[in-house]
Amino acid sequence: MTKTQRQHRIGELIDHDVISTAAQIVTRLRDEGIAATQATVTRDLQELGTVKIRDEHGARRIVMAASPKLAPAPHDHLRRMMGEWVVSVESSANLVVVRTPPGCAHVVASALDRSAQRGVLGSVAGDDTILVIAAEEHGGKSLANEFRVLAGLSEVVSEQSKGK
Repeated sequence: MTKTQRQHRIGELIDHDVISTAAQIVTRLRDEGIAATQATVTRDLQELGTVKIRDEHGARRIVMAASPKLAPAPHDHLRRMMGEWVVSVESSANLVVVRTPPGCAHVVASALDRSAQRGVLGSVAGDDTILVIAAEEHGGKSLANEFRVLAGLSEVVSEQSKGK
């Protein structure tokens, strides 16, 4: 079985069943005669762009991030994630740069993507940095200020205090 075929099967499994761990997927694949280690399945899940959520019944499960079945996450979830992981927020024009500790950017970006935050066109996460594109009418400065409030960070020097 090729990597693409295995990933397709993993996608089918998580779409049809409540699965909350890579180990459960390894077991299901093994039951179907497909050999895969937990490390391989974990990499597959990352490449497929999956996230862990609580579904409408409160069960933890792995789903595709772009799944149309997902309702926007509550705003409190974004506030908790930003409060826990965001260390700084800067902006330029319609761009916002959000910094986190190493290895944490994807957690915040996933919460941001699922939040349906007003003014966000999209985001790209690296290891410790998230680039957020603000809608033109909303602007990066305004969005950055909203993020700072959500993260519990004090506002960086305001335009008035810069003498502008």
